[in-house]
Amino acid sequence: MEITEHVKALAREGELLAEAAERAGTDAAVPTCPGWRVTDLLRHTGSVHRWATAYVAERRLEPVGFPDAPELVGGELLAWFREGHTDLVRTLDEAPADVQCWTFLPTAPPSPVAFWARRQAHETAVHRMDAESALGAVFSAVEPEFAEDGVDELLTGFHARPRSRVRSAVPKVVRVRAADTGAVWTVHLSAAPARTVGGDTGEAADCELTGEAAWLYAALWNRLPLAGPGVTGDLALARLWTDTAGI
Repeated sequence: MEITEHVKALAREGELLAEAAERAGTDAAVPTCPGWRVTDLLRHTGSVHRWATAYVAERRLEPVGFPDAPELVGGELLAWFREGHTDLVRTLDEAPADVQCWTFLPTAPPSPVAFWARRQAHETAVHRMDAESALGAVFSAVEPEFAEDGVDELLTGFHARPRSRVRSAVPKVVRVRAADTGAVWTVHLSAAPARTVGGDTGEAADCELTGEAAWLYAALWNRLPLAGPGVTGDLALARLWTDTAGI
């Protein structure tokens, strides 16, 4: 996906998140984030948006912590969230392609602007699902190409990091197949961080996860159960993912 496509997705997903949060009310519980209410969701995502904006706008080359969210509630908190989201979209949309700043995934695109546009589009889409869960609503559709891109970022980026807890004392292979886009990933689990290879390597898989890219996206981010007819083979590996893949 191109930077412009990620920025458009970020803009759309942030608007949907705010709309769902407003409809649910800031005191509503967020089932997909146990212990959180919509207030916590807005504060977290709004802080992340401002954190990302600062890297690109200020050309920051070293990591810094998230900014503190203000103790706002109700409509004022929603307005604060929307302001930060708008600033992030504008910053990414207007940033020169050669901006240099800090990034943090091992498979980050060579362009920091591309990295932050992709990362924040998916950050916001996943938290949009959280806001919709507070409504008890079925998640809004995620386009197959966008979902495939997010699965790839999750598998090859987040779970390649040393901090990933998805480990297996005995080496195992998990194959992930997006039935609608044709994308395939082969995930090698061991006592070390997961190693993911694009495509079907031909080796036997201990567990296969097959479904539409949008389902894989939500399930692998633990927003839907990783269960059902699309999960075959060693089901303990699906449970391992559910128990340890939280980010």
